[in-house]
Amino acid sequence: MRIGELARETGVSVRLLRYYEDQGLLTSYRTDGGHRYYAADAPAVVTRIRTLLAAGLPTKTIRALMPCFLGDGPELDACVLDHLRAQLGELDARMADLRRARTSLGDLLDASTRASSAGPLSPDTP
Repeated sequence: MRIGELARETGVSVRLLRYYEDQGLLTSYRTDGGHRYYAADAPAVVTRIRTLLAAGLPTKTIRALMPCFLGDGPELDACVLDHLRAQLGELDARMADLRRARTSLGDLLDASTRASSAGPLSPDTP
């Protein structure tokens, strides 16, 4: 399968497919003319890459996980589940930090809105 065909089948741009290849996530072979060709399972590989990216995993982690898929589906070998649980824990911690930041920002905005709706303070106001 040529790169344009893979792009059409997966809905992923040619540029992004080249990036995946540069990152070691996707492999191709070259013809004598320099054209990229991909194996028949390339669409499934791209789907896996997209799934792992959507889960917030960096490409370095994805590269390590790619050999751990079982069969043609999205299931991963049990030996990587602890790593995925750790990633989930980190994501939960970042979400908690964002919730705290959102609350603080909302409180600041509320206080500022109340102060501005009260009007300007006169010089005599303590």
